Amino acid sequence: MYGIEFIRSFLQEVGRIAETISKEDIEEFIKILYDAWEKGKSVFLAGNGGSASTAAHFASDLAKFTSVEGKPRFKAYSLVDNAPLVTAITNDLGWSEVYVEQLRNLMKPGDVFIAISVHGGSGMDRAGVWSQNLLKAAKYVKDNGGKVLSLVGFDGGVLRQISDASILVPVNSTPLVEGFHLVLTHLICAGLRELIAQS
Repeated sequence: MYGIEFIRSFLQEVGRIAETISKEDIEEFIKILYDAWEKGKSVFLAGNGGSASTAAHFASDLAKFTSVEGKPRFKAYSLVDNAPLVTAITNDLGWSEVYVEQLRNLMKPGDVFIAISVHGGSGMDRAGVWSQNLLKAAKYVKDNGGKVLSLVGFDGGVLRQISDASILVPVNSTPLVEGFHLVLTHLICAGLRELIAQS
C-alpha cells in the first residue's frame, strides 16, 4: 500500500542494489569501452521500451560528457533514434531485424555494441520472446569481430551469457532495473572521462 513506508522501502532497495552490484563487472565494462576509445572504434547502442531511451541517453553522454579538450572523442551512435529507418525495417522485415539491419551498414571489426534490456531476452509477452532484436544484433556483432556489452536485470537472460562484459542489476523489478541502468550509464561515463583526462 502506498505511503511513507512504500517510499522508504523503494529507496532502501535502491541502496541495497548499490551495495550488492558487482563493481568488478562495472570495471570490466569501462575497460572495454576505454579500449574502444583508444583504438578509435565505434560504439552502437540499442534497447526496447524504456531501455531505448536509456540507449539514446547513454549514446549522448558517451559522445558529449566524456569529451576532454584536446583528446579524441567517442564515436557513439544510438540505433533507436531514426524513426523513419526503424519503422521502414520493421514494416518490411520485422521487429527482430531492426538493429541488425542497421549494424550491417555501420559496424566494423573491433566496434562495440551495447544492448540494454531489463530481462536480457528471457520471458515473453503477446509479441513473443522479449528482446530478440537485441540478441540477433549481438550475435551479428560477435560473428563479425566486435564486442558485446550489456546492461540487464532479473537473471540477465541469454544476453548476459553471450556478452563480453555485462552488468546485472540484481533485482526483479522493471522500474528499479531501468532506473539503476541510468545510474550505471552516468557512472560509466564519469569513469571514462577520468580515464580520458589522465591519458
